[in-house]
Amino acid sequence: MSATFKPLVFSGVQPTGNLQLGNYLGAIRKFVALQEHHDCLFCVVDLHAITAQLVHDDLKTQTRSIAAAFIAAGIDPKKHIIFNQSAVPGHAELAWIFNCVARIGWMNRMTQFKDKAGKDREKASLGLLAYPSLMAADILLYRATHVPVGDDQKQHLELARDIAQKFNNDFSNRIGAAGLGVDMMVGEEKVSGYFPLIEPLIEGPAPRVMSLRDGTKKMSKSDPSDLSRINLTDDADTIAKKIRKAKTDPAPLPDTLEELEGRPEAQNLLGIYAALSDRTRKDVLEEFAGQQFSVFKPALVELAVNVLAPITTEMKRLMDDPSHIDGILKDGSARANVLAEKTMNEVREIIGFL
Repeated sequence: MSATFKPLVFSGVQPTGNLQLGNYLGAIRKFVALQEHHDCLFCVVDLHAITAQLVHDDLKTQTRSIAAAFIAAGIDPKKHIIFNQSAVPGHAELAWIFNCVARIGWMNRMTQFKDKAGKDREKASLGLLAYPSLMAADILLYRATHVPVGDDQKQHLELARDIAQKFNNDFSNRIGAAGLGVDMMVGEEKVSGYFPLIEPLIEGPAPRVMSLRDGTKKMSKSDPSDLSRINLTDDADTIAKKIRKAKTDPAPLPDTLEELEGRPEAQNLLGIYAALSDRTRKDVLEEFAGQQFSVFKPALVELAVNVLAPITTEMKRLMDDPSHIDGILKDGSARANVLAEKTMNEVREIIGFL
Protein backbone atom coordinates (compact mmCIF):
# COMPACT_ATOMS: atom_id res chain seq x y z
CA MET A 1 0.00 0.00 0.00
CA SER A 2 2.68 2.49 1.01
CA ALA A 3 4.61 2.03 -2.27
CA THR A 4 2.56 4.92 -3.74
CA PHE A 5 3.76 7.28 -1.01
CA LYS A 6 7.28 8.68 -0.93
CA PRO A 7 9.35 6.24 1.18
CA LEU A 8 10.28 7.80 4.51
CA VAL A 9 11.51 6.28 7.78
CA PHE A 10 10.55 7.61 11.22
CA SER A 11 11.81 6.42 14.57
CA GLY A 12 12.03 7.81 18.08
CA VAL A 13 13.68 7.17 21.45
CA GLN A 14 12.35 8.30 24.82
CA PRO A 15 14.61 10.53 26.95
CA THR A 16 14.19 8.57 30.16
CA GLY A 17 17.34 7.48 31.97
CA ASN A 18 20.74 6.57 30.56
CA LEU A 19 20.86 4.78 27.22
CA GLN A 20 22.28 1.30 27.58
CA LEU A 21 23.73 -1.42 25.37
CA GLY A 22 20.30 -2.84 24.51
CA ASN A 23 19.15 0.56 23.18
CA TYR A 24 22.31 0.83 21.09
CA LEU A 25 22.24 -2.66 19.57
CA GLY A 26 18.45 -2.87 19.21
CA ALA A 27 17.78 0.61 17.87
CA ILE A 28 20.49 3.24 17.42
CA ARG A 29 22.96 1.01 15.58
CA LYS A 30 20.18 0.07 13.17
CA PHE A 31 19.33 3.75 12.67
CA VAL A 32 22.90 4.35 11.49
CA ALA A 33 22.54 1.58 8.90
CA LEU A 34 19.10 2.81 7.76
CA GLN A 35 20.35 6.29 6.94
CA GLU A 36 22.53 4.94 4.15
CA HIS A 37 19.55 3.99 1.97
CA HIS A 38 16.52 5.89 3.34
CA ASP A 39 15.38 9.41 4.10
CA CYS A 40 14.98 9.42 7.89
CA LEU A 41 13.61 11.41 10.79
CA PHE A 42 15.06 10.55 14.21
CA CYS A 43 13.03 11.97 17.05
CA VAL A 44 13.67 12.37 20.77
CA VAL A 45 10.11 11.69 21.94
CA ASP A 46 9.99 13.94 25.00
CA LEU A 47 6.17 14.15 25.01
CA HIS A 48 6.07 10.39 25.51
CA ALA A 49 8.46 10.73 28.45
CA ILE A 50 5.78 12.35 30.63
CA THR A 51 3.06 9.73 30.06
CA ALA A 52 4.22 7.40 32.84
CA GLN A 53 6.28 9.89 34.90
CA LEU A 54 5.19 13.49 34.84
CA VAL A 55 8.07 15.11 36.74
CA HIS A 56 11.67 14.43 35.69
CA ASP A 57 14.80 15.67 37.41
CA ASP A 58 16.33 17.05 34.22
CA LEU A 59 14.38 16.32 31.05
CA LYS A 60 16.44 18.81 29.04
CA THR A 61 19.70 17.01 29.78
CA GLN A 62 18.12 13.63 29.07
CA THR A 63 16.84 14.97 25.73
CA ARG A 64 20.28 16.25 24.81
CA SER A 65 21.78 12.89 25.80
CA ILE A 66 19.62 10.99 23.30
CA ALA A 67 20.50 13.46 20.54
CA ALA A 68 24.18 13.16 21.45
CA ALA A 69 23.93 9.36 21.25
CA PHE A 70 22.36 9.58 17.78
CA ILE A 71 25.19 11.79 16.54
CA ALA A 72 28.00 9.95 18.34
CA ALA A 73 26.84 6.64 16.91
CA GLY A 74 27.10 8.02 13.39
CA ILE A 75 23.78 9.57 12.35
CA ASP A 76 24.34 12.59 10.09
CA PRO A 77 22.10 15.48 11.27
CA LYS A 78 22.66 17.40 8.02
CA LYS A 79 21.51 14.65 5.68
CA HIS A 80 18.70 13.53 7.98
CA ILE A 81 16.56 15.20 10.63
CA ILE A 82 17.28 14.90 14.37
CA PHE A 83 14.79 16.80 16.53
CA ASN A 84 12.77 16.72 19.73
CA GLN A 85 9.08 16.00 19.53
CA SER A 86 7.77 18.83 21.72
CA ALA A 87 9.37 21.45 19.43
CA VAL A 88 6.95 20.50 16.63
CA PRO A 89 3.37 21.37 17.71
CA GLY A 90 1.86 19.18 14.99
CA HIS A 91 2.61 16.05 17.04
CA ALA A 92 0.20 17.10 19.78
CA GLU A 93 -2.42 18.48 17.38
CA LEU A 94 -2.55 15.37 15.22
CA ALA A 95 -2.53 13.17 18.33
CA TRP A 96 -5.75 14.88 19.49
CA ILE A 97 -7.37 14.25 16.11
CA PHE A 98 -6.28 10.62 16.29
CA ASN A 99 -7.73 10.37 19.80
CA CYS A 100 -11.04 11.12 18.13
CA VAL A 101 -10.40 8.59 15.35
CA ALA A 102 -9.30 5.74 17.63
CA ARG A 103 -11.81 3.75 19.70
CA ILE A 104 -11.59 3.21 23.45
CA GLY A 105 -11.76 -0.54 22.89
CA TRP A 106 -8.61 -0.36 20.75
CA MET A 107 -6.71 1.35 23.55
CA ASN A 108 -7.97 -1.05 26.21
CA ARG A 109 -6.47 -3.94 24.25
CA MET A 110 -2.94 -2.52 24.30
CA THR A 111 -0.86 -4.96 26.35
CA GLN A 112 1.87 -2.39 27.08
CA PHE A 113 -0.69 -0.14 28.83
CA LYS A 114 -1.78 -3.09 30.98
CA ASP A 115 1.85 -3.86 31.84
CA LYS A 116 2.81 -0.27 32.69
CA ALA A 117 -0.42 0.62 34.49
CA GLY A 118 -0.26 -2.50 36.64
CA LYS A 119 -3.11 -3.57 38.89
CA ASP A 120 -4.30 -0.06 39.76
CA ARG A 121 -4.95 1.15 36.22
CA GLU A 122 -7.48 3.73 37.48
CA LYS A 123 -4.51 5.76 38.74
CA ALA A 124 -2.63 5.64 35.42
CA SER A 125 -2.52 8.88 33.43
CA LEU A 126 -4.84 9.39 30.49
CA GLY A 127 -1.67 10.08 28.51
CA LEU A 128 -0.43 6.55 29.15
CA LEU A 129 -3.69 5.12 27.82
CA ALA A 130 -3.59 7.42 24.77
CA TYR A 131 0.14 6.81 24.16
CA PRO A 132 -0.51 4.81 20.95
CA SER A 133 -2.45 7.72 19.40
CA LEU A 134 0.54 9.98 19.94
CA MET A 135 2.84 7.34 18.50
CA ALA A 136 0.61 7.12 15.40
CA ALA A 137 0.71 10.91 15.11
CA ASP A 138 4.51 10.94 15.41
CA ILE A 139 4.78 8.72 12.35
CA LEU A 140 1.88 9.91 10.22
CA LEU A 141 2.56 13.62 10.77
CA TYR A 142 5.30 13.10 8.17
CA ARG A 143 3.30 10.47 6.24
CA ALA A 144 6.20 8.14 6.96
CA THR A 145 5.93 4.77 5.29
CA HIS A 146 8.28 2.64 7.38
CA VAL A 147 9.20 2.33 11.05
CA PRO A 148 11.91 0.11 12.60
CA VAL A 149 10.15 -1.60 15.50
CA GLY A 150 10.96 -4.07 18.25
CA ASP A 151 8.63 -6.75 19.55
CA ASP A 152 7.25 -4.44 22.24
CA GLN A 153 6.01 -1.89 19.68
CA LYS A 154 4.46 -4.14 17.03
CA GLN A 155 0.98 -3.86 18.55
CA HIS A 156 1.25 -0.06 18.59
CA LEU A 157 2.26 -0.05 14.92
CA GLU A 158 -0.77 -2.21 14.07
CA LEU A 159 -2.96 0.30 15.89
CA ALA A 160 -1.34 3.16 13.94
CA ARG A 161 -2.32 1.33 10.74
CA ASP A 162 -5.89 0.97 12.06
CA ILE A 163 -6.04 4.70 12.80
CA ALA A 164 -4.71 5.58 9.34
CA GLN A 165 -7.17 3.22 7.69
CA LYS A 166 -10.18 4.55 9.63
CA PHE A 167 -9.22 8.16 8.84
CA ASN A 168 -8.84 7.26 5.16
CA ASN A 169 -12.21 5.44 5.11
CA ASP A 170 -14.12 8.13 7.01
CA PHE A 171 -12.77 11.02 4.94
CA SER A 172 -12.25 9.25 1.60
CA ASN A 173 -14.67 11.46 -0.35
CA ARG A 174 -13.21 14.68 1.07
CA ILE A 175 -9.65 13.50 0.52
CA GLY A 176 -10.46 12.72 -3.11
CA ALA A 177 -12.36 15.97 -3.67
CA ALA A 178 -9.41 17.98 -2.33
CA GLY A 179 -7.04 16.15 -4.67
CA LEU A 180 -4.96 14.96 -1.74
CA GLY A 181 -5.51 11.22 -1.97
CA VAL A 182 -3.80 8.09 -3.14
CA ASP A 183 -6.01 5.29 -4.44
CA MET A 184 -5.88 2.38 -1.99
CA MET A 185 -7.72 -0.90 -1.76
CA VAL A 186 -9.26 -1.66 1.63
CA GLY A 187 -10.62 -5.17 1.27
CA GLU A 188 -12.57 -5.02 -1.98
CA GLU A 189 -13.29 -1.30 -1.70
CA LYS A 190 -11.20 1.43 -3.29
CA VAL A 191 -10.74 4.51 -1.11
CA SER A 192 -8.87 7.75 -1.53
CA GLY A 193 -6.33 7.57 1.27
CA TYR A 194 -4.34 10.43 2.76
CA PHE A 195 -2.20 8.48 5.22
CA PRO A 196 -0.03 5.48 4.26
CA LEU A 197 -0.53 2.15 5.97
CA ILE A 198 2.80 2.01 7.77
CA GLU A 199 5.05 -1.00 7.29
CA PRO A 200 7.45 -2.34 9.92
CA LEU A 201 11.08 -2.17 8.88
CA ILE A 202 13.04 -5.22 9.91
CA GLU A 203 16.78 -5.00 9.31
CA GLY A 204 17.94 -8.41 10.40
CA PRO A 205 17.26 -9.95 13.82
CA ALA A 206 17.37 -7.45 16.67
CA PRO A 207 19.55 -8.85 19.45
CA ARG A 208 17.63 -9.28 22.70
CA VAL A 209 20.09 -7.98 25.27
CA MET A 210 19.42 -9.28 28.76
CA SER A 211 20.49 -8.13 32.22
CA LEU A 212 24.08 -8.90 33.19
CA ARG A 213 22.77 -9.96 36.62
CA ASP A 214 19.82 -12.08 35.45
CA GLY A 215 19.78 -13.59 31.96
CA THR A 216 15.99 -14.05 32.09
CA LYS A 217 15.27 -10.31 32.34
CA LYS A 218 15.72 -7.70 29.62
CA MET A 219 18.54 -5.19 30.11
CA SER A 220 16.87 -2.00 31.30
CA LYS A 221 17.92 1.54 32.13
CA SER A 222 15.36 1.45 34.97
CA ASP A 223 16.88 -1.57 36.75
CA PRO A 224 17.96 -0.55 40.29
CA SER A 225 21.34 -2.25 39.84
CA ASP A 226 23.77 -0.37 37.64
CA LEU A 227 25.76 -3.62 37.32
CA SER A 228 22.85 -5.09 35.34
CA ARG A 229 23.57 -2.97 32.28
CA ILE A 230 26.29 -1.32 30.22
CA ASN A 231 25.45 2.37 29.83
CA LEU A 232 26.59 4.26 26.75
CA THR A 233 28.17 6.74 29.16
CA ASP A 234 30.32 4.07 30.91
CA ASP A 235 34.08 4.42 30.54
CA ALA A 236 36.35 1.51 29.60
CA ASP A 237 37.11 0.54 33.21
CA THR A 238 33.43 0.47 34.13
CA ILE A 239 32.55 -1.65 31.09
CA ALA A 240 35.32 -4.10 31.99
CA LYS A 241 34.18 -4.31 35.62
CA LYS A 242 30.56 -4.97 34.67
CA ILE A 243 31.43 -7.72 32.19
CA ARG A 244 33.82 -9.37 34.66
CA LYS A 245 31.07 -9.33 37.31
CA ALA A 246 28.36 -10.53 34.89
CA LYS A 247 26.56 -13.62 36.13
CA THR A 248 27.57 -16.89 34.46
CA ASP A 249 27.47 -20.60 35.23
CA PRO A 250 30.48 -22.89 35.92
CA ALA A 251 30.25 -24.92 32.69
CA PRO A 252 32.43 -24.07 29.67
CA LEU A 253 30.91 -22.82 26.43
CA PRO A 254 29.51 -25.80 24.47
CA ASP A 255 29.98 -26.86 20.87
CA THR A 256 26.42 -26.16 19.65
CA LEU A 257 23.71 -23.55 20.18
CA GLU A 258 21.30 -26.31 21.24
CA GLU A 259 23.53 -27.06 24.23
CA LEU A 260 23.07 -23.47 25.43
CA GLU A 261 19.39 -24.12 26.18
CA GLY A 262 18.70 -23.53 29.85
CA ARG A 263 21.80 -21.32 30.24
CA PRO A 264 20.37 -17.79 29.86
CA GLU A 265 23.44 -15.90 31.08
CA ALA A 266 25.73 -17.79 28.70
CA GLN A 267 23.30 -17.17 25.84
CA ASN A 268 23.20 -13.47 26.68
CA LEU A 269 26.96 -12.90 26.73
CA LEU A 270 27.37 -14.89 23.53
CA GLY A 271 24.61 -12.84 21.88
CA ILE A 272 26.23 -9.56 22.95
CA TYR A 273 29.58 -10.67 21.51
CA ALA A 274 27.93 -11.70 18.24
CA ALA A 275 26.02 -8.42 17.91
CA LEU A 276 29.03 -6.22 18.69
CA SER A 277 31.20 -8.12 16.21
CA ASP A 278 28.52 -8.35 13.48
CA ARG A 279 28.84 -12.14 13.48
CA THR A 280 26.41 -14.98 14.05
CA ARG A 281 26.11 -16.63 17.44
CA LYS A 282 27.01 -19.91 15.77
CA ASP A 283 30.22 -18.43 14.37
CA VAL A 284 31.24 -16.99 17.75
CA LEU A 285 30.47 -20.27 19.51
CA GLU A 286 32.69 -22.18 17.10
CA GLU A 287 35.57 -19.87 18.07
CA PHE A 288 35.09 -20.23 21.83
CA ALA A 289 33.68 -23.76 22.13
CA GLY A 290 35.08 -25.54 25.18
CA GLN A 291 36.49 -22.33 26.68
CA GLN A 292 35.74 -21.18 30.21
CA PHE A 293 34.25 -17.77 30.88
CA SER A 294 37.64 -16.75 32.30
CA VAL A 295 38.79 -16.78 28.66
CA PHE A 296 35.59 -15.53 27.00
CA LYS A 297 34.94 -12.54 29.27
CA PRO A 298 38.29 -10.78 28.62
CA ALA A 299 37.67 -11.17 24.87
CA LEU A 300 34.21 -9.65 25.30
CA VAL A 301 35.65 -6.79 27.36
CA GLU A 302 38.16 -5.95 24.63
CA LEU A 303 35.48 -6.05 21.93
CA ALA A 304 32.94 -4.00 23.90
CA VAL A 305 35.47 -1.32 24.77
CA ASN A 306 36.70 -1.09 21.16
CA VAL A 307 33.15 -0.63 19.84
CA LEU A 308 31.67 1.54 22.58
CA ALA A 309 34.58 3.71 23.73
CA PRO A 310 34.58 5.99 20.63
CA ILE A 311 30.82 6.53 21.05
CA THR A 312 31.18 7.26 24.76
CA THR A 313 34.02 9.72 24.11
CA GLU A 314 32.07 11.55 21.41
CA MET A 315 28.92 11.65 23.54
CA LYS A 316 30.89 13.23 26.38
CA ARG A 317 32.40 15.80 24.02
CA LEU A 318 28.96 16.71 22.71
CA MET A 319 27.38 16.85 26.17
CA ASP A 320 30.13 19.23 27.28
CA ASP A 321 28.81 21.69 24.68
CA PRO A 322 25.01 21.72 25.15
CA SER A 323 24.56 24.79 22.95
CA HIS A 324 25.89 22.77 20.00
CA ILE A 325 23.34 19.98 20.57
CA ASP A 326 20.60 22.58 21.05
CA GLY A 327 21.55 24.10 17.70
CA ILE A 328 21.28 20.72 15.95
CA LEU A 329 17.88 20.06 17.57
CA LYS A 330 16.65 23.56 16.69
CA ASP A 331 17.68 23.12 13.06
CA GLY A 332 16.12 19.66 12.92
CA SER A 333 12.90 20.86 14.53
CA ALA A 334 12.61 23.71 12.02
CA ARG A 335 13.04 21.30 9.12
CA ALA A 336 10.60 18.81 10.66
CA ASN A 337 8.07 21.58 11.25
CA VAL A 338 8.01 22.47 7.55
CA LEU A 339 6.96 18.91 6.73
CA ALA A 340 4.57 18.72 9.67
CA GLU A 341 2.78 21.98 8.93
CA LYS A 342 2.13 20.90 5.33
CA THR A 343 0.45 17.74 6.64
CA MET A 344 -1.56 19.63 9.26
CA ASN A 345 -2.78 22.23 6.75
CA GLU A 346 -4.06 19.41 4.56
CA VAL A 347 -5.59 17.50 7.50
CA ARG A 348 -7.38 20.66 8.67
CA GLU A 349 -8.74 21.09 5.14
CA ILE A 350 -9.90 17.48 4.99
CA ILE A 351 -11.65 17.66 8.38
CA GLY A 352 -13.17 21.07 7.69
CA PHE A 353 -11.56 23.24 10.31
CA LEU A 354 -11.98 26.93 9.50
